[in-house]
Amino acid sequence: MPVDFIALSNAGVQQLKPYEPGKPIEELERELGITDIVKLASNESPFGPSPRVLSVLKHASESLHRYPDGSGYRLKAALAERLGVRAAQISLGNGSNDILELVARAWLCPGDETVFSQHAFAVYPLVTLACSAKPVAVPAKEFGHDLEAMLAAITERTKIVFIANPNNPTGTWVSAATLDRFLARVPEHVLVVLDEAYFEYVQETAYPSGLSRLPAYPNLIVTRTFSKIYGLSGLRVGYSVSSLDIAEVLNRVRQPFNCNSLALVAAEAALDDLDHLEYCRDLNTSGLAQVAEGLEQLGLSYIPSVGNFIAFDCGREAMPIYEALLREGVIVRPIAAYGLPNHLRVSIGLPEENERFIEALGVVLG
Repeated sequence: MPVDFIALSNAGVQQLKPYEPGKPIEELERELGITDIVKLASNESPFGPSPRVLSVLKHASESLHRYPDGSGYRLKAALAERLGVRAAQISLGNGSNDILELVARAWLCPGDETVFSQHAFAVYPLVTLACSAKPVAVPAKEFGHDLEAMLAAITERTKIVFIANPNNPTGTWVSAATLDRFLARVPEHVLVVLDEAYFEYVQETAYPSGLSRLPAYPNLIVTRTFSKIYGLSGLRVGYSVSSLDIAEVLNRVRQPFNCNSLALVAAEAALDDLDHLEYCRDLNTSGLAQVAEGLEQLGLSYIPSVGNFIAFDCGREAMPIYEALLREGVIVRPIAAYGLPNHLRVSIGLPEENERFIEALGVVLG
């Protein structure tokens, strides 16, 4: 009999299904023969990276036969100066997803638990189960985190609490006052991972920065990424900021050279171009308003978002609408796997891409 390698995997892995990313443009071209395609599925920046990034990449490509700096010295130094922290507090990852997995691998044992919100990022239960630990999803409150309920869900088995702020895929956010009340009551041995992948887009005055709370809470880990507003999704580079002790543990499990040479120099250059960041933020804000207005005109409700995407209610099962939009050459994201079978998530694109989506949706619904 052939060997059943799935049965030989650990119990948590046996419960997993592979993560499903947004459909690539190339795949839709192959399937339907469509060439004029707008992809608004993966919360990527439609504006591309900073011109400074493109400039440094040309020079960096001449050294691809050399291993990257395994310590990420220059990028860590630039981040430390910009963020007002010590370089030793920073851990680099192959995207912030990598950091989430490092945290899970470093601290979770079989039988441990993690706590996170319903409708939160799919990677939280994924990394939990991969370590044979138990994921505990707490019912959402108005599509967002109910931190009071999450606090009540903490048991003696809880090792990690994941909080996405803003949350993907709903775009909701936790206020400073709410977060502070939560952090003050979390047991000090429970790690709190504050996932701020979309924080640069937020313009709410009551939105809290996790970094300012690190000195008071040694159990706090803040994760961020260059994949979103900086437009470096294809290079995969993210980071965390934490206490020195936590960073030391993460460096013990981090794979050598987990950030490639091009990613390191691109992230450093992107960090230095504040004008490009402001440009992308401003256009995203206007794009959010453009898409929201279009959805309202079509009579559709949506979840108010502070990220670079909007989840909207189709009023019925969303998959047929998603598939019809594909035939119109528009890729969005079904989010039934997040417990929202009647919703689709659309990323904010260029103004003309947003308009193309609204027009296509009108055709599909009409």
